Amino acid sequence: MGTPATIRQDDFIQSVADALQYISYYHPVDYIQALAAAYEREESPAAKDAMAQILINSRMCAEGHRPICQDTGIVTVFLQIGMDVRWDATMSVEDMVNEGVRRAYHHPDNKLRASVLADPAGKRLNTKDNTPAVINMTVVPGNTVDVIVAAKGGGSEAKSKFAMLNPSDSIVDWVMKTVPTMGAGWCPPGMLGIGIGGTAEKAMLMAKEALMEHIDIQELIARGPSNRIEELRLELYEKVNALGIGAQGLGGLTTVLDVKIKDYPTHAANLPVALIPNCAATRHAHFVLDGSGPVSLDPPSLEDWPKLTYDASKGRRVDLAAVTRDEVANWKPGEVLLLNGKILTGRDAAHKRMVDMLNRGEKLPVDFTGRFIYYVGPVDPVRDETVGPAGPTTATRMDKFTDQVLGATGLLGMIGKAERGPAAIEAIKKHRSVYLMAVGGAAYLVSKAIKSAKVVGFEDLGMEAIYEFDVRDMPVTVAVDSAGESVHNTGPKQWQARIGKIPVVLACGARCPACAA
Repeated sequence: MGTPATIRQDDFIQSVADALQYISYYHPVDYIQALAAAYEREESPAAKDAMAQILINSRMCAEGHRPICQDTGIVTVFLQIGMDVRWDATMSVEDMVNEGVRRAYHHPDNKLRASVLADPAGKRLNTKDNTPAVINMTVVPGNTVDVIVAAKGGGSEAKSKFAMLNPSDSIVDWVMKTVPTMGAGWCPPGMLGIGIGGTAEKAMLMAKEALMEHIDIQELIARGPSNRIEELRLELYEKVNALGIGAQGLGGLTTVLDVKIKDYPTHAANLPVALIPNCAATRHAHFVLDGSGPVSLDPPSLEDWPKLTYDASKGRRVDLAAVTRDEVANWKPGEVLLLNGKILTGRDAAHKRMVDMLNRGEKLPVDFTGRFIYYVGPVDPVRDETVGPAGPTTATRMDKFTDQVLGATGLLGMIGKAERGPAAIEAIKKHRSVYLMAVGGAAYLVSKAIKSAKVVGFEDLGMEAIYEFDVRDMPVTVAVDSAGESVHNTGPKQWQARIGKIPVVLACGARCPACAA
């Protein structure tokens, strides 16, 4: 039996709050180092540009103490509570965690976006402080409290997958079949967490836990595998990257920086397998409380980041006040644009309300004719900011609204994250519109291009209201042109073929590892 340790209520609460603030603006250093190495290796210009934006954004967030991503996540906490721990507390452990979340998300100098909704199958009302967290607790020998705090964005969580395979099925085949269906809304390059065994819920939990581990795939490559799990990690790392999905789904050499796997004994009849990705805004911290006071997390050195600056000169400048449909028709997939002028915003809730109003024959609060809409829910500004971090949200969620909105409003173009689905691409082609992609994981960098911001419609929707942004040299990539060609369809195929480890089935029906014609 160890010496009992007493953990004070406020020390625990403050430690959780401080850790959540810390991970909102500091990437784990192992992620930065792995991404910087991948950036140096990358041969795809579009993917390399996206990585540069992510790395520059990360350094800016570390310097400015503002969120890496506008989606500051749903909080997940893993606790290992020693059996010799005593609590000097009147609140339950769950209530203490949630009070820590509340403090972190209401911090006056770095207010974080509240994204958690109660009554998820009903009214979906924002809890306004990002509580409650998802809390996992175990009781273990010892006299300390071991804490892992993570904030998981909706885009990567949305791509979580589970399958109950037959014992004879191939896990590798399932992962290789599944990853291409995830699109790029999970913001690669990131990590894959895989849980194998146990029961359905155990597999999902292990997949989430695996993502908290240190990135060390290069060390594993150097020393070689020592067990079946390590063999699987190496095989999946090589094969997933060989898919050519690349940064932000634009096509390139690196889709994942590591593959983490945890396993557990399972029933003889089953093979549960769970897969959860971590995005480019990887956010987690690990600390231990021993009764000596709240945790003090050391900031990383700015020397841990590569010295990169964003070169705006290679992009085509666009005057949004003067752009025409004929000019838009000349934009090519993969082309970098720098937007200047006024854009409107609108996410899921705004689109749903617009469509409902159109169906009732009501006039919209804003004229969208010839304008661009940005799929974003920004963080509230602090100090002298015009707007807080304002990166794009996953565009496919707006696909079901696209044809009606384009047809009824005269909207010229859309800006979002990752790919568009077949219905949206067909609508873009039909209406001679365009879809532009901003980089997920570069929210603070993007926000610096926004020179003014005001709410112009649906104010009651909070961060989902319609804003008008005045932007200067906002970097975007042409993702779907007016003819319906999508860089998210062509880019990965081209790079999969260039990598040459997985045959590409071409439009002609041939399986060709050497060309992507």
